[in-house]
Amino acid sequence: MSTQEITEASGYWFPDDDATQRGVAVLNALRRYRSAETAMRRRTRDSMGMGETDLLAVRFLLQAQRSGKQVSPKDLAAYLKISSASTTILIDRLVKSNHVRREPHPTDRRALVIVPTTETDEEVRATLGVMHRRMMAIAEGLSAEDARVVGTFLEGMRSAVDHVDATPTH
Repeated sequence: MSTQEITEASGYWFPDDDATQRGVAVLNALRRYRSAETAMRRRTRDSMGMGETDLLAVRFLLQAQRSGKQVSPKDLAAYLKISSASTTILIDRLVKSNHVRREPHPTDRRALVIVPTTETDEEVRATLGVMHRRMMAIAEGLSAEDARVVGTFLEGMRSAVDHVDATPTH
């Protein structure tokens, strides 16, 4: 038996009852999904020649563009939680690689907006489109009740990992 099989078969330090074993199986499936998603993001960054922050910025800009929203460098910095100097370097890099353009703000002559290029939108769709369609097909295959259960579970998990205890456990 491999180390992974031993770790996954055992509940680590959890009791060996049916409910706990079901929970362990679900958490192990979630860990495997997160690992696969992390690997997919790495492959995507590598194929597009981008770093993690670059890809996050492009995704944010594409979503904003689809929503009809303008994004300033300040908006991008706030979203990415990086300094204005880091944002300038990031934008310079994305302009140089033809992933974004700086354009004048439509109503404020002193301001700029950052816009993803058509080529970037096409590249992201080509790189991620098939995978997103596969994922959507799986999600659409859920019954209404199963979709509710999965959504509730994932929101609960998000809440559990977002929570920070005020006192350390050791």
